[in-house]
Amino acid sequence: MNSCLSFLSALTPFLVTFFILLLFLEQISYLRKKRNAPGPNMVLPFLGNAIPLVTKPTRFWELQAELAASVGFSANYIIGRFIVFIRNTELSHLIFANVRPDAFALVGHPFGKKLFGEHNLIYMFGQDHKDLRRQIAPNFTPRALSTYTVLQQIIILKHLKSWERLSSESPTEPISLRLLVREMNLETSQTVFVGRYLSHESRERFRDDYNLFNTGLMKLPFDLPGFAFRNARNAVERLVKTLTDCAAQSKKRMSEGDEPSCLIDFWMQTVREIAESKTAPPHSTDVEIGSYLFDFLFAAQDASTSSLLWAVALLDSHPDVLLKVREEVSSIWSPESDALISAEQLREMKYTQAVAREVVRYRAPATLVPHIATEDFPLTESYTIPKGSIVFPSVYESSFQGFTEADRFDPERFSEERQEDMIFKRNYLAFGAGPHQCVGQRYALNHLVLFIAMFVTLLDFKRHRTDGCDEIMYCPTICPKDGCKVFLSRRCPRYPNLSQN
Repeated sequence: MNSCLSFLSALTPFLVTFFILLLFLEQISYLRKKRNAPGPNMVLPFLGNAIPLVTKPTRFWELQAELAASVGFSANYIIGRFIVFIRNTELSHLIFANVRPDAFALVGHPFGKKLFGEHNLIYMFGQDHKDLRRQIAPNFTPRALSTYTVLQQIIILKHLKSWERLSSESPTEPISLRLLVREMNLETSQTVFVGRYLSHESRERFRDDYNLFNTGLMKLPFDLPGFAFRNARNAVERLVKTLTDCAAQSKKRMSEGDEPSCLIDFWMQTVREIAESKTAPPHSTDVEIGSYLFDFLFAAQDASTSSLLWAVALLDSHPDVLLKVREEVSSIWSPESDALISAEQLREMKYTQAVAREVVRYRAPATLVPHIATEDFPLTESYTIPKGSIVFPSVYESSFQGFTEADRFDPERFSEERQEDMIFKRNYLAFGAGPHQCVGQRYALNHLVLFIAMFVTLLDFKRHRTDGCDEIMYCPTICPKDGCKVFLSRRCPRYPNLSQN
């Protein structure tokens, strides 16, 4: 025993020296990659600045933007990974335009591949990616979008009525909209994407698993039993299996010539038509389609929740904008008509559409779009991004570049007279750019416009304002820090009676 202790005692100085050497080499490696890029000169071993990223993400990214102010980018170190934050719009376009095997891979999350699995639209390149996007495009034709707007309105109405009832139970207490909006959007996504193929029981399990996934997105990536990241990964596997079953059911129904009633039906109808004219299209197995459906869910769910919450917050703080929206909507649609808002009426709501676009610009839901450098990449004449770096183009920062008085919430910038959406098109990156630009952006904007139109017409609302309530919180997309607490009451004489028929 004594000899063992003596051996360990003699070994301790060597172990300490070895550990210090590893730390020194890690710092040297970080500084070599950082070179002349703005960023911290010293970082914690292995963790780097992961703790402030997880505990205070808003402030972490604000500091990165401040560091990047002079040259358009900055550097840092997170969980053993070197990161580059991109603030400058043109440098962000350079990243988006070079998603290819020898430059950048879009990952959606710093540890996305482990979390999302292999069959993922995010990770595709080149011709395979182009072919799949062409296969997906019919899911967002005017005919398909019209089908979805019917479903969206019925679900929105159902939830608005329940929120008003909830608020009336305790009229002196505000209700937080964050989880309520998220629940509404999850039901909308489930119904629009897979419709009848998801049973009530499956919907409940789906909701629980999606909550586990959401929680894991914001935690440290410890892939061990009992940790949130492992729970999220397991939840994704179950979600994809459920969506795979939905794809198989839809494929069978569409092969029998039925009319499509949800997104997966429009997709399987396209797959059937391609297969009838030649061989079955690539990437159309049930498992692959289930995985791609999860991509859609991830892209639509939390981003939409963010935009709807900011729409309420910004309309409350800009009563002049709210008045104009109400005047426009009331001139086009009346709840007393018991009629759904038609696609034509939706197009007529020009000002409300401008408000929706400004909400998305002013508070871009997914502020960052993570990529991984697959090779060394010359970002500027004086700086090359090292291979393996995680690169974060900031679409949020781009939204405040170029536009007239960019720090002001001003829907008029998207009017036909000013057309800032065209003049500063390169700065409007909320839906991405390049080959991976969001294919469902029209669907997302329709959902936001429908929600705004119905919310302000059917309900009166007042924000419960407290210090810092409008500060940005990551969850995982951005939302008001207080969860958007409001008082609600019914505004219309009666709620409309909406139905699919």
